[in-house]
Amino acid sequence: MEYKTQVFIASIGDNYRTRLTHTLEVSALARSVAVALGLNPYLAENIALAHDLGHAPFGHAGQDKLSELMRGKGGFEHNKQSLRIVQHLENRYANFRGLNLCIETLIGIMKHGGDYGDSADLLDARKSIGPSLEALITDICDSIAYNNHDVEDGLESGLIQPEDLSSLKIWDHHFKKSQEKFPSTDKKLILRETVRSMMNSMVADFLENIESNLKQYSILSREDLTETWKEGIKIVTFSDSMQMQIGELKKFLTEKLYKHPEVTMLSDFGKEVIEVLFIYFEKNPKKMPESYTSRIKLEGLHRVVCDYIAGMTDRYAEEIAIDLELLSPFQE
Repeated sequence: MEYKTQVFIASIGDNYRTRLTHTLEVSALARSVAVALGLNPYLAENIALAHDLGHAPFGHAGQDKLSELMRGKGGFEHNKQSLRIVQHLENRYANFRGLNLCIETLIGIMKHGGDYGDSADLLDARKSIGPSLEALITDICDSIAYNNHDVEDGLESGLIQPEDLSSLKIWDHHFKKSQEKFPSTDKKLILRETVRSMMNSMVADFLENIESNLKQYSILSREDLTETWKEGIKIVTFSDSMQMQIGELKKFLTEKLYKHPEVTMLSDFGKEVIEVLFIYFEKNPKKMPESYTSRIKLEGLHRVVCDYIAGMTDRYAEEIAIDLELLSPFQE
């Protein structure tokens, strides 16, 4: 995951978050929140470390393109691919496929539900008992991490300016607070303090609200959590005020960063790389490694091609496409 896109592809620099650094931040957050709530930090950490394993190269743009190419051929979705990796594609044991993970970790990876193909028994278990608190907090920690570090990367790239963020209540409050606390500090450090302060406020609100909900609904066991989950009661949430502020921040990031022409251009390039590779290996399957071609008869050509491309890093996918003369290197 070191060279897989978070927002900016590897071609344009090494100073932005990648899928790996994002995962490590989510893991640290989830573990800390689990400890604060007296939950199982190892379970939260494992779910966090596995949650993005199935992401295609070039981030969500890559996922969208692979999903399009696999339409009617079994489909593609990164959470389902994460589960496929730990249950089927990774082989470390002689007597069973996949990794030796407990059912709560596997259910935790299945945060989107849906049809998980060969994992019907696991899906039944998820529908029966629902996700653990560790899985639920990891899902929220994922959004806390990317909402904050995407702001920081957007500022670092220059695609977002501090003035652009001033209309957001959550940013304005913490920016002014950081300025007052460190009046003579370098501007860049003030921006970093602001992001850190925003993140801390989200985590504090998150913890307070979960503790309040656990008390309100008398949740003392896994069974109690299952009952509230079946009733559609959300235990792991922000306060209404914080949820509204985060919603404003997400809308801002979508419009000002994720849809920025430069980011869109990177995304379009990533989609092109994936499409030309998919078409090429679909027509020339023997050009894939033997570890993949040996599975075609059992699993089908398209699934194997999808697995091969989904497992690539941005860098590797781009290099192969260039070496095969399928396209030219990305140029800003």
